[in-house]
Amino acid sequence: MYEGVVQDLIDELGRLPGVGPKSAQRIAFHLLQSDPADVRRLAEILVQVKDRVKFCSVCFNVSEEETCRICRDPRRDPTVLCVVEEYKDVVAIERTREFRGRYHVLGGAISPIDGVGPEQLRIRELLQRLSDGTLTEIILATDPNLEGEATATYLTRQLTPLGLRVTRLASGLPVGGDLEYADEVTLGRAFVGRRAAE
Repeated sequence: MYEGVVQDLIDELGRLPGVGPKSAQRIAFHLLQSDPADVRRLAEILVQVKDRVKFCSVCFNVSEEETCRICRDPRRDPTVLCVVEEYKDVVAIERTREFRGRYHVLGGAISPIDGVGPEQLRIRELLQRLSDGTLTEIILATDPNLEGEATATYLTRQLTPLGLRVTRLASGLPVGGDLEYADEVTLGRAFVGRRAAE
């Protein structure tokens, strides 16, 4: 235990996701040893982020404007919508440069253990986006874990009766992986999703 504001700083840093007590202590002491101008710049950026960043009114991605740059981009395909759990998933998909449609960020995944049901996610807003008849395909890009699968299954049941093409991202073996280290579910999915050799 340290005294006063040093311990307060460690405690606050420890509340951040993925930052344990030792990491919080390391970050705190790094900040104490840093140039005051660097620390002031970090503090100003934190305040600016909270003041200026909001969620896109269309897709719920992070944005400094009412709508995000992806929703404003006229070159994006308005007929294909990729549904993701979190806004960090948008960044991951954008890095691939393979998807040219638009997004919808649910804000999480169905997880009864954590008290998250469909009503806590932005599913109602997703269904409202379908009302104009523009969309022809919904790509479900939820995480390949229990919660992501539950969310994808729920959404498939909600969306299929609407006559839309509902697809799910393929899952299987990672490039550079060894078969002996793959779990049964991943290996099974790799067999189900196999394609012709090129």
